[in-house]
Amino acid sequence: MSHDDPHNRPGPKRRHVTLGLAAGAAALAAPSVLRAQTGPVRVGYTMARTGPWTPGAQTSQEPNYLMWAAQQNAAGGLNVKGTKRMIELVSSDDRSDIETCVRSYEKLMGSDKVDLVLAPWGSGANFAVAPLANRYGYPFLAPTALSRRLVEMKLPYFFLMLQQPKAMCDALVALLAANGVKSVAVIYTDELFGLENYAAFKVALQGTGINMVEDKSFSTNTKDLSPVLRSIKDKNPDAFVGFTYPGDTVLASRQSKEIGFNPKFFYLSVGTAFPFYRATLTPAGVEGVMGMGSWNPKTSAGAKAYFDAHVASQKKEPDRWASGACWASMEILTSAVGKVGLDRKAIRDYIANTEHNTILGKIKFNGSENVGTPGTVSQWQNGEFEVVWPKAVATAALNPNKPAWK
Repeated sequence: MSHDDPHNRPGPKRRHVTLGLAAGAAALAAPSVLRAQTGPVRVGYTMARTGPWTPGAQTSQEPNYLMWAAQQNAAGGLNVKGTKRMIELVSSDDRSDIETCVRSYEKLMGSDKVDLVLAPWGSGANFAVAPLANRYGYPFLAPTALSRRLVEMKLPYFFLMLQQPKAMCDALVALLAANGVKSVAVIYTDELFGLENYAAFKVALQGTGINMVEDKSFSTNTKDLSPVLRSIKDKNPDAFVGFTYPGDTVLASRQSKEIGFNPKFFYLSVGTAFPFYRATLTPAGVEGVMGMGSWNPKTSAGAKAYFDAHVASQKKEPDRWASGACWASMEILTSAVGKVGLDRKAIRDYIANTEHNTILGKIKFNGSENVGTPGTVSQWQNGEFEVVWPKAVATAALNPNKPAWK
């Protein structure tokens, strides 16, 4: 993980990755149209390799892109409507910067004219790039964006893989209400992710009888949350909820432990599903903590095979939320290209109008929104991030009383 200051770094270097690509003299001599049909499939994206987005991007997204290209190329290439073609990844570091991200995608789609694009990391970056992808007519499967505003923009080429704030917050509030919670305190990052989830959570609380005793926003990557946590501790809520980015998630957990703040229900996201969260706080230290999660190796045989392949190829575990959504997006894209080729309008129509079988189960879209998978809550139990709500998709029963911090 790098937290280099993006403003002190040189411009992003483009990285071209072609795995196993061989070009012979015959191919070089072939007409350009034939080369276009048999040459590499050029797939472009940007990804945070430096700056504050890096932990999420390098946990949930880029490892999956690299693994997908390697797997497809090892099998002889991507199936493009019956013809195998090698994948060439054309990528760059967006430095956790929105403007760099937008400029890079404009070049990829406008002048480089890559065959396909993959999404960047995070709600903010996707919000900035989605209209651009729609304008150029590039299907865009976003595995790390949560935004009702993106759904409401009605961009026909844009598809959100994750369950959106309403679904996730409805599930969380249903869990709290079913387990007798009467009071809750909330903190949230003052960026799109935090603002939208906080708004959805407030709506979900209406009519439940659960009293919100405190709500505080904070700047992402703040250095000290202890004052607000102490204030919340004094109010002794049954539940604590934080809509936080990975660095904030670790900070809030550490400082809650330091001040002895340990409510029955302790929920933070995103980053809670990340293996580095468990490693940072130790498996015993995260026991009982809840957050946004949707799968683990117990979810399906496909999920277990994906988990094992990720560990083998990337030398680290995937996270138990957006990593699965990212791999599901690659499954959908692979299937689409196999069926209709590289006609981007046809790919878009296939994605929009098909129910897709993925490691997360069946996924289908209503406009930009994934309506195939329910909102879910997961909880760390004995070293695994278990899906605990709703019960129909749970991999373990909820522990309704978080143990003391260790």
